[in-house]
Amino acid sequence: MTGVLPDHEIDDLCTTGAIAADPQIDPAQLQPASIDLRLGTTAYRVRASFLAGHGKCVADRLPEFEMHQIDLTDGAVLEKGCVYVVPLMEHLALPQDISAAANAKSSTGRLDLLTRLICDGGVEFDRVSAGYTGPLYAEICPRSFSVLVKPGMRLNQIRFRRGQAVLSDNALRELHETSPLVDGPAVIDEGLGFSVDLKPQTGTLVGYRAKPHTGVIDLDNIGHYPPAEYWEEVHTDTGQIILDPGAFYILVSREAVHIPPDTAAEMAPYLAMVGEFRVHYAGFFDPGFGHAAAGGAGARGVLEVRCHEAPFVLEHGQIVGRLVYEKMASAPTRLYGAGIASNYQGQGLKLSKHFKMPD
Repeated sequence: MTGVLPDHEIDDLCTTGAIAADPQIDPAQLQPASIDLRLGTTAYRVRASFLAGHGKCVADRLPEFEMHQIDLTDGAVLEKGCVYVVPLMEHLALPQDISAAANAKSSTGRLDLLTRLICDGGVEFDRVSAGYTGPLYAEICPRSFSVLVKPGMRLNQIRFRRGQAVLSDNALRELHETSPLVDGPAVIDEGLGFSVDLKPQTGTLVGYRAKPHTGVIDLDNIGHYPPAEYWEEVHTDTGQIILDPGAFYILVSREAVHIPPDTAAEMAPYLAMVGEFRVHYAGFFDPGFGHAAAGGAGARGVLEVRCHEAPFVLEHGQIVGRLVYEKMASAPTRLYGAGIASNYQGQGLKLSKHFKMPD
């Protein structure tokens, strides 16, 4: 069937060799509708981001941009503001009817750690053509914090599709009637629109802003770092904040989002015309996100926001992004939050899992 492949079909691709790796795939990499990708043992510091281009290999183009190599075996720091290319442990030999798309994992995006997939012959980031055979690479650019990485770390994930999977606006409206996608009116226009929450039910805390000069974050350290050393709290009692150019913010959607078990979704930018800022789209939303049977009752979407050239006033309820829903080819064996280590089921405003939770 057409649609996004669920975990058991991804497992079949691993069994047939369409997805292969050295070392072999760890079952813990499998998610309900994607598989995590692992960093290899070498990082190449490059002077600029690049794509391979039609008919060209990433490995052949690396010498054009490479500045030096870094051995990750014992861990190494990727410095803020620099660009790196890391060969991944996984490689593909996809059937002719299956394409793929990648995205940063949620925790990666919440650290403002720009991570994109590149592949041989690629003319777009994070997109793999149907029938692709070849290696995979992660382009990594830490933008707010320098990070310590090691081989095997999983910064991005890949999702596989057979045929057309995106739900039309009419199909989304019908789905919302039978299985509400948000806890309120649904703004549907090339996906499900969502807005920013700047009027919390209690208190005045609406987000966090990354501090400009901080220490290194070891991505293996979970619940370890004091938030105050890396983030400034953002408060308002007026329902608006002013975004500073170049600053990175963690905010939260006003809507509680629901991904029914037979669908998946991807966060996408809304429109460039809505303001001088960008809401990053740092993750897939797995089947069952915010689903009551999977331990959720709707869950807020965490927004990773960066302001561009001019200060911009962001106001409560302003639509800032959209969710593009896709149908699953078949039901996954597990849902997000149900029996798997899902860090953000039922979430509200929340930093990445590397930071200590408030008492």
